[in-house]
Amino acid sequence: MDVTPDDEAMLDRLQRHAFGYFLQHGNPVNGLVADTSRPNSPSSIATVGFALSAYPVGVERGWIPRAEAVQRCLVALRFFWHSDQGGTPESTGWHGFYYHFLDMDSGLRVWACEVSLIDSALLLAGMLAAAAYFTDSTPAETELRELAHALYGRVDWHWAQHHGAAVVHGWKPEGGFLHYGWEGYSEAILLYVLGLGSPTRPLTTASFEAWSATYQWENLYGYDFLYAGPLFIHQFSHAWIDFRGIRDRFMREKRCDYFENSRRATYVQREYAIRNPRSFVGYNAQCWGLTAGDGPSVAPQNVAGRRQAFYGYAARGVPYGPDDGTISVPGIVSSLVFAPEIVLPTLRTLLARSGAAATRAVQASGFNATARSPDTPAESGPWISEGEFGLDQGMVVLMVENFRSGLLWRLLRACPFMQTGLRRAGFRGGWLDTAAQP
Repeated sequence: MDVTPDDEAMLDRLQRHAFGYFLQHGNPVNGLVADTSRPNSPSSIATVGFALSAYPVGVERGWIPRAEAVQRCLVALRFFWHSDQGGTPESTGWHGFYYHFLDMDSGLRVWACEVSLIDSALLLAGMLAAAAYFTDSTPAETELRELAHALYGRVDWHWAQHHGAAVVHGWKPEGGFLHYGWEGYSEAILLYVLGLGSPTRPLTTASFEAWSATYQWENLYGYDFLYAGPLFIHQFSHAWIDFRGIRDRFMREKRCDYFENSRRATYVQREYAIRNPRSFVGYNAQCWGLTAGDGPSVAPQNVAGRRQAFYGYAARGVPYGPDDGTISVPGIVSSLVFAPEIVLPTLRTLLARSGAAATRAVQASGFNATARSPDTPAESGPWISEGEFGLDQGMVVLMVENFRSGLLWRLLRACPFMQTGLRRAGFRGGWLDTAAQP
């Protein structure tokens, strides 16, 4: 569709603000980036992955000098390469994977969190994106590529198939592997592709079939699609992988692809908001978007004759919930590549609202016009999440850039590990058939 100069300016403002998160909330000593802008937040390894992917965007857009971006990447890669991989309660990772949350200064595990497979995959995707972009023969960029490839090669993916062919969610030193695996359609498609593409200790080829065998194909509001309730599931892997025109066995049988599937999921989200079956305030064709993110933690309230609870941070989804009236604008922005014809009008409407609260609502993890604190008058406006979340801002940077230039898709289409992983997962067609074999 045609994008007006005003649209371009709007997207540039949104994207540049989101990029600024990584400059403001990173530790220059070790490259770690805070999970949120709230005081004393630890680092999320997934947020570091988004930062590593965002720095090339910043260079292309002129928001950061190339040399500074390279140094930011190098500091992070050196930290992870030399980090404690002993798998103890006071280390950084195990078997090449990393704990979900790390102390911003020491880089050691916090909150008794798990070694997270999916968050490690998001971190590794960022490493490979940086390596694919910084290709000059300078000592710094050469070291960057060597470290990224060495860190990816250090991962023991086969270790994560503890319960069988499917990959486990994670591991804790106190109790071992978590008692559930990555089964059912989710953002873990990136995890499986990276695991299958490893040149050292890859996942077995049975892993992807075991995963996709648990898919749930549905018809909702007239759309046939591979179901997942929250928007982020239909978005995260697409930040790095161009799924347009490439299909695995499942999608060949459905005569669809994952990109088209995400487009349909976006329309399902809007249709749900139009129908607004639970009568939340503000839901309509220009106000939709349920995903994982922050929401109110106020006491239950009466809504449309029922007692409505509010869930705080949760993975909200449609049409089966959970839903408490919380909308995520970063979730809307991240659907831009799939359905700009409905996303751009939605963003125009949301951004047309005046005042500081409206601006905060667009940048925050979530806002809710239904929930009210006892001491908050209705005329004060919607509940708005405090601060910003690194995952939200990272997705805005990457998905807006994929819409504007396709940069991340181009970089990772040329990555031999990504190509190998897709082929081993059974993908064929489109750009993958014309890409040079690694």
